[in-house]
Amino acid sequence: MTGQEITSKSFDLIKERLGDFSAPPMEMEIIIRIAHTTGDVDFATTFLMSEGAVASGVAALRAGNPVITDVEMVRTGVRRNLLKDLGGESLCFLNDPDILEKVKGSGTTRSALAMKKAASRLHGAVVAIGNAPTALFQLMEMVDREEVAPALIVGVPVGFVGALESKQVLAEKTCQHITNLSERGGSPIAAAIVNGLLSLAVRAENE
Repeated sequence: MTGQEITSKSFDLIKERLGDFSAPPMEMEIIIRIAHTTGDVDFATTFLMSEGAVASGVAALRAGNPVITDVEMVRTGVRRNLLKDLGGESLCFLNDPDILEKVKGSGTTRSALAMKKAASRLHGAVVAIGNAPTALFQLMEMVDREEVAPALIVGVPVGFVGALESKQVLAEKTCQHITNLSERGGSPIAAAIVNGLLSLAVRAENE
């Protein structure tokens, strides 16, 4: 079997295992990709998506708006060929020299500082956070102050310190979001969600 055939077969098996679970078609696309990435169908059904979240993310990508990530692992996992076809780019400021310098003695994290630096690119962007709760907390502060207005926030940081709490803050916001209320998460999940949005966006462009 080719790689594409294996993926298609996997998606078919996930659909079978979802049983009676239902969701709108675009949301189901994202849920299937989360299940495929994690190998856990039940976990995929626990994700929260604000009304219109997927549509907002797809529209932003179709408009050529950027994907902003908290870590390079998420950025690397995003299918840049699809993003390029739509006129977009993926950006991560975590390893910028000025961030590495500013973090010394700052009392905060590189991830939070990098999210601050991304502020000018966040309007209308898809933001994908798969590792750092501090990046999500920082983003929420900027949203609350109406300094930034992302089209969609994919907030799935992983860990035992702050991950769940940052997701709880996100879930209470009116901004468009995709998240899950547990300590589980990670960069592969964040990238999988963005790739699902990209596939939907490219499909819409070709219809």
